[in-house]
Amino acid sequence: MKTSIKYIVAIFAMALTFVSCSNDDETTVNELDGITKFKEITNDTHTIELYSHMGSLEQGYNEISLRIKDNTTDKYIKNAEVSWSPLMHMAMMTHSCPYSAVEKVTENGTLYEGYIMFQMAQNDTEYWDLKIDYTINGVDYTATDVIDVPASAKRKVNTFTGSDGVKYLVAYIEPHHPKVALNDMKVGVWKMQNMMTFPVVDGYTVKIDPRMPSMGNHTSPNNVHAIQTLAGGLYDGKLSLTMTGYWKINLQLADAEGTILKGEEITETVTASSIFFEIEF
Repeated sequence: MKTSIKYIVAIFAMALTFVSCSNDDETTVNELDGITKFKEITNDTHTIELYSHMGSLEQGYNEISLRIKDNTTDKYIKNAEVSWSPLMHMAMMTHSCPYSAVEKVTENGTLYEGYIMFQMAQNDTEYWDLKIDYTINGVDYTATDVIDVPASAKRKVNTFTGSDGVKYLVAYIEPHHPKVALNDMKVGVWKMQNMMTFPVVDGYTVKIDPRMPSMGNHTSPNNVHAIQTLAGGLYDGKLSLTMTGYWKINLQLADAEGTILKGEEITETVTASSIFFEIEF
């Protein structure tokens, strides 16, 4: 009888172990749903895996996730404090770009995430690298490597000096997959404080006027200009797309008092704004 009880207990323990392992595997799989690894950055102690929805980066706004793997145990770190610093290397200078803090996605998970908005693409002589600093159990680590940032196929970033003398950066974020509908739209607005600092601009309005140049430059109904719902955050609006094809989303940037800092209203004689996004689907 004692042998039977011991046997049952052993089987139960094995079952719990199997379930626990399965749950860990399932958590890892679920964490990576919808994102694809595109880069590994290594140092002597860790491998940092970088992920995105596209499985790559491009000029413009990029949502980036990362995991940190211990090179000795092959286990992923769940308690790191992480920050990053993107840097563009040019012939005569270096500069950074707008980027967010890096946050843990879930308390017990292994993913950390944030965004980087690359206002320039790489070329034959100019390139981006990404430095990642992190702390684990009070010990500081760092890792740096070159990253690929090719030009976007359509215009997703506008960099300009406003009528107030401030240099602004306005980037397209969503919809990722536009459709014939009233789409949720998201836009980012930053200013250049110096070559390394690009804070979010608060309290402005990004006015939108989508047009189809190949179809008589017609617009669409029910668009909603993009505004902030939270200081320090991105801008949300509504983008109405009435048919598939090429759209130019004409923009105007207005400050908190409503003064237009850049961009033109579309009229019979003004067919496009000097700042705009492009999409085609």
